[in-house]
Amino acid sequence: MVIGTPLGYNATKVLLLGSGELGKEFVIEAMRLGIEVVAVDSYQFAPAQQVAHRYYVIDMRDGRALKNVIYRERPDFIVPEIEAIDTDTLLELEKEGFNVVPSGKAVKLTMDRIGIRKLAAEELGLKTSAYRFATTFDEFKKAVEDVGYPAVVKPVMSSSGKGQSVVREPSQLEKAFKYAKENARGKGNALIVEEFIDFEFEITLLTVRTKNQGILFCEPIGHRQVEGDYHESWQPQPMSETALKRAKEMAEKVVEALGGYGIFGCEFFVKGDEVWFSEVSPRPHDTGMVTMASQNMSEFEIHLRAILGLPIHIELVSPGASYCFHSKKEGVAPSYRGIEEALKEPNVWVRIFGKPTTRPKRRMGVVVARAQSVSEARRKAREAAAKIEVIENG
Repeated sequence: MVIGTPLGYNATKVLLLGSGELGKEFVIEAMRLGIEVVAVDSYQFAPAQQVAHRYYVIDMRDGRALKNVIYRERPDFIVPEIEAIDTDTLLELEKEGFNVVPSGKAVKLTMDRIGIRKLAAEELGLKTSAYRFATTFDEFKKAVEDVGYPAVVKPVMSSSGKGQSVVREPSQLEKAFKYAKENARGKGNALIVEEFIDFEFEITLLTVRTKNQGILFCEPIGHRQVEGDYHESWQPQPMSETALKRAKEMAEKVVEALGGYGIFGCEFFVKGDEVWFSEVSPRPHDTGMVTMASQNMSEFEIHLRAILGLPIHIELVSPGASYCFHSKKEGVAPSYRGIEEALKEPNVWVRIFGKPTTRPKRRMGVVVARAQSVSEARRKAREAAAKIEVIENG
């Protein structure tokens, strides 16, 4: 791999589609290796735009606007970071010779829950929850009746738990249907209705498809969600050897089917030795922010190295944890108080995302911590995050 000089005629260039907090950490890693980065998002001053060489603000669901930027920049790698992208346009660009990370197929299928669920359950034969798809309210009611109560409802295209809810009785159907429809991203108009799995815990198994080292795995990451959105994670998640082996086998099948190179956030439900495949993201995962404390290489560095074909050596340095802090109301140019208090304990780090606006429950930053045990790391991260106050201005 030969890397050129940023802003030079020989620059190695990455174009990032979506410029949130995960993209920001990825850009920082790319900068360290002398990669020129162009950050794209639907709003100005997004986190990754603040650290990139330059940026664009476009509707990434608009194929024409997407092509205009890509033809202008001619990047070596197109790296999607979010779901709200015209994936059909990315497939076209891939056919023209552009390198879509990890692959056009992976981006297309994983950004649409219909595609990835059919691949996992129907083509690969992986164990998943029972599921149905619905577009109209009548189809939705029938789908819930088929899978039974309680049922999990999600838009086929969404992120960070937006639009997700659990329906426990018929009186909740209309609210769940409306909530899912209003929070769908991209062009997906359908909903997925899933059987509620009686699981003990959820894991993210960060799985890396490499050019020269085969499939690599990080230690399993446990996480806790609130209303479908990640709030904290920890690594490693204790689980049986049988369950971990099954999760790895499923993850390997999925990433091999999707193709390309990079890190994949494979999510599973676990109960004892039983494992159910849930979802996969073809990029760094929000729960994987814990790796900034727990591993010798963060998920962002791993993703970059896999894309570039560079050697990867993954080690768990210490048990670690992450804990998010949120804004409570609408505002602009927020300020942050309590960082000094949050950092008083050793082996605690604060990452402020730098989002230019606030809204209720918006994730604004994360604390990562390491300790001798997972429980101690979780305590440190939780207590430090509680000391940080987001001041919503305006």
